[in-house]
Amino acid sequence: MITISLDIAFTLFGLSLLLAAGRLLRGPDLLDRALALDTLSVNAAALLVLYGVRLGSNEDYEIALLIALLGFLGSVAIGRHLSRGKIIE
Repeated sequence: MITISLDIAFTLFGLSLLLAAGRLLRGPDLLDRALALDTLSVNAAALLVLYGVRLGSNEDYEIALLIALLGFLGSVAIGRHLSRGKIIE
């Protein structure tokens, strides 16, 4: 039962990754692209967590946490750049 649930979750998160990549490539403005980049990082972290559940390994959780942290920092940097024009003052 858990393998079927994991397969469905992999499929849905993979589809979400494809849709977010499409929005990143053809987004009408920078705000849509920034949001798509944040969505990509969240979905990549979720896929790594699912992969860790499937294999039963602990290293995948640490990598997912690192991807989530870098995605958050990237979102903050893009937000500051879009609002102020500078990242570091």
